[in-house]
Amino acid sequence: MTHPDEPHSAAVAGRLNWLRAGVLGANDGIVSTAGLVVGVAGATLATSPIATAGVAGLVAGAVSMALGEYVSVSSQRDTERALLAKERAELAEFPDQEFDELTALYAAKGLTEATARRVAEELTAKDAFAAHADVELRIDPDALTNPWHAAGASALAFTGGSLLPLIAILVPPPQARVMVTFAVVIMALALTGAVSAKLGSAGVGRAVARLVGGGALAMAVTFGVGQLVGASVG
Repeated sequence: MTHPDEPHSAAVAGRLNWLRAGVLGANDGIVSTAGLVVGVAGATLATSPIATAGVAGLVAGAVSMALGEYVSVSSQRDTERALLAKERAELAEFPDQEFDELTALYAAKGLTEATARRVAEELTAKDAFAAHADVELRIDPDALTNPWHAAGASALAFTGGSLLPLIAILVPPPQARVMVTFAVVIMALALTGAVSAKLGSAGVGRAVARLVGGGALAMAVTFGVGQLVGASVG
């Protein structure tokens, strides 16, 4: 009997991976933008420099995340397409050898030689290319990741995370900006840490502690640097 929380298909696993990537992207936006605006707030109480730095950091970070994700996924997609093209050519040129290879792959999974051969025969009769792509390459030819979708999702996740510290530092009065931002960021990191841990079936407490501790340290350091720079420039 399977566990009720166990994913039962590649589609479910894929959605979980996308959701996990979104949470991590939002976390990056929270930490990087919070460190930036808190650092500037340590140097000045003026709203304009803080807002300018925060918006610039948000845009630059979102573009950087989107570009990085686009390049990464495009490279992966190109590699997968090349492997699929090679497999299709091998099936056309060496069908008997490829059939024997498919049989051996199923036998390696624990099937008897007779059963593995029968499975290979049935799958080959239905769609030999799909069978080899699945078992040999572990690639679904109809579900290759779209680099534009990945880039857009990454940019949106980063932007959503960045908006939290940006709003938190601009809305309160100048004297309360840093404390309010600290509080908002800590709560947001605790939430993203808990969600990420749940998605990865990891310990929630440890994941939250790592994110909260790292985020708090980042803001404390940038705030201290901002104060030192502000004092020396002033």
